[in-house]
Amino acid sequence: MIYFDTSYLVRLYYQDPGADAVRVLAATDHVASATHGQAEMVAAFHRKLREGVIRPAAYGALLAQLRAHIEAGAFQWLAQDQEVFLRIRQVYQKLPATVFLRAADAIHLATASEAGFRIIYSNDAHLLAAARHFGLEGKNVIGQAP
Repeated sequence: MIYFDTSYLVRLYYQDPGADAVRVLAATDHVASATHGQAEMVAAFHRKLREGVIRPAAYGALLAQLRAHIEAGAFQWLAQDQEVFLRIRQVYQKLPATVFLRAADAIHLATASEAGFRIIYSNDAHLLAAARHFGLEGKNVIGQAP
């Protein structure tokens, strides 16, 4: 099983730069992510609608496709329990002031780490830079040769 953050999940549905590489990676194993990644995906799709990148019909189709995949069990959604939030507090307590870490990224990192993952896949430079503070290796396959 491989762990994707939201930047990779969105590329499974929308042809953002690097989507082909992410889809090839996704085809190699089952994909897991934090449960809150569902809300982040819908928000990302809505942002594309709001910015005029997609039309309402395409937005509706994205949401329908995502719903169908969720209902079919296409993803392993990992819940956040008290251990995840304890881990987040512990990391922030020791985190150098120079590290930029958003709360949603910390949830992804702590969820992946607490679930036993060693690698997290993302295109988010801040998340990737903070991964080591959670005992994870951050990897980005976007832009790499196949």
